[in-house]
Amino acid sequence: MESRERAPVAGAGRGASTSGGGARPEPRRTAVELAVLLVFLAASALVAWLGSQATISNVTGWYAAADKAPWSPPNWVFGPVWTVLYTAMAVAAWLVWRSRSPNRRAALTVYGVQLALNLAWTPVFFGLYPAWGAAALWLALGIIVALALAVAATVLVFGPIRRAAGLLMLPYLSWVVFASSLNLWAAANN
Repeated sequence: MESRERAPVAGAGRGASTSGGGARPEPRRTAVELAVLLVFLAASALVAWLGSQATISNVTGWYAAADKAPWSPPNWVFGPVWTVLYTAMAVAAWLVWRSRSPNRRAALTVYGVQLALNLAWTPVFFGLYPAWGAAALWLALGIIVALALAVAATVLVFGPIRRAAGLLMLPYLSWVVFASSLNLWAAANN
């Protein structure tokens, strides 16, 4: 269940107006929340950028000639989809961070694990294939299956803390499962 109540902010009495008009967020708290959102967005952007470094040369290299699954979308689809997914992931993590739930540290740790697996997959799949051949694709399959499980775990731990955060992770989980099918085809056919 999502908690709508927020714990009092330390020092909330300083500078706060006690005369009617409803509660206003403390400017310092708002600035901190915005800074943390930017950190989550930057972490996602860093993972995306690092992954793109392994992808850029190989998408037009070995992957262009690879036997791809018949349901594989055109290459131009991946960039916009991942941009939306990385943004949604960052916002989901931020919502959990903001929740003040006693379970948020564990939930964000699970989030960090899936982010690390996400980061590991791309260089293994795209970068190691020229040197390792199909073995790299099978190793990447193991990583992406672990990633799918970690994302599912993230959905399960985020959802009870902030329902919106769990829901924001669902498209990512769907895409990772879809990408797993593409990885399996590539491993079996290249």
